Amino acid sequence: MPAAEAFALFGNNAVFFILGAFIISAVLVECGLSTRLTVLVLERGAFSPRSLRTSILLFGAFASFWMSEHAVAAMMYPIVLALVGALGLKPGSRFGMSFFFAMAWGCVIGGIATYLGGARNPLAMGILYADTGVRIPFLSWMIASLPLVALLLASALILLRVMFAEEPVDLDAARRSLREEHQNLGAVKGQEIGVAVITVLTIIAWIALHDFIGLAIIALVAVALLFIFRLTQWEEVQRNVNWGIILMYGGAIALGSALSTTGAAAWFVDVTLERMPLSSFALVCLLGALSLLLTEFISNAAVVSVIMPVAIGLARSHGIPFEIMTFAVALPSGLSYVLPMGTPATAIAYGSKFMTQKDFMRVGPLMALISLTLFALVAKLWWPMIGYRF
Repeated sequence: MPAAEAFALFGNNAVFFILGAFIISAVLVECGLSTRLTVLVLERGAFSPRSLRTSILLFGAFASFWMSEHAVAAMMYPIVLALVGALGLKPGSRFGMSFFFAMAWGCVIGGIATYLGGARNPLAMGILYADTGVRIPFLSWMIASLPLVALLLASALILLRVMFAEEPVDLDAARRSLREEHQNLGAVKGQEIGVAVITVLTIIAWIALHDFIGLAIIALVAVALLFIFRLTQWEEVQRNVNWGIILMYGGAIALGSALSTTGAAAWFVDVTLERMPLSSFALVCLLGALSLLLTEFISNAAVVSVIMPVAIGLARSHGIPFEIMTFAVALPSGLSYVLPMGTPATAIAYGSKFMTQKDFMRVGPLMALISLTLFALVAKLWWPMIGYRF
């Protein structure tokens, strides 16, 4: 690939959308708004130890709709750690362990719902658009993914209830801990209100105006407004955004483009999957399983950049809609449960010392199997109902 062409791919719309979304997420955490919302939600869910755990799971998922799942896990971790300590649970407690699984699973599951929870989704969309010119609108992605997210959350709740028995705890101490945390935050600041307004307007624009303006431009306009209204400082953004994201995702898109334009992806399809007598549905399930397996060992960006060109080649040869193959790669590649290195959310939970690698190996594969089964169910029943037939 010529240098000029390769460098141009680092300016792909998806890269700048990812960058803008990460800056907005960093400002939400830095101003304290995300922490305030976390404490408020958990306060209202502290009816019982189980309801508190459920609140952790559901809030982690919902917050990961709109923020990077990594940032949500990092934000929630000290609060969950303090809560578990206030409940009187110590490392070695299986019930205490379940709170950290709830935090990690909520972030992981919620992260697949939109383009904002994890960069793998806009990365897959960027590779798709660069190769085919096909776009998947923000709202269309949500409509396709939300039934899977809802089923996964319900399954996680059942699994937590069945596998982690409740233990005697001091719930009043946990409530006091939340109240103290709330008081320490003080009154709502003007900065928090301003950041909230711009964030909400940005999400509305992503949903309503993506066809006219584009996701990346909307994200960058929102970032500009945060600076214009002095809601953040450049030093804060520098400190909280991983700037390597531009190189990693720009490089992934360039790699995906090279695999496609050189014919490497088509060759791989021809000598492997093309020769298998598989139906379109079986191919979708196979890609989903492969993506889910690989994401335990390598970054989901690497999974998407390598498998997406193959998926696009299969879509062309089998007449499967490009959108379906994009979902088949991007959604499962975000569902990492087995190994702590699979995603920062599980690595952060592992850092609590409430669980060991054996605990992940005991519970994670079951959650992964459930996820793959539900993915196949949603692909077969739901996607044809919303216009994605194969």
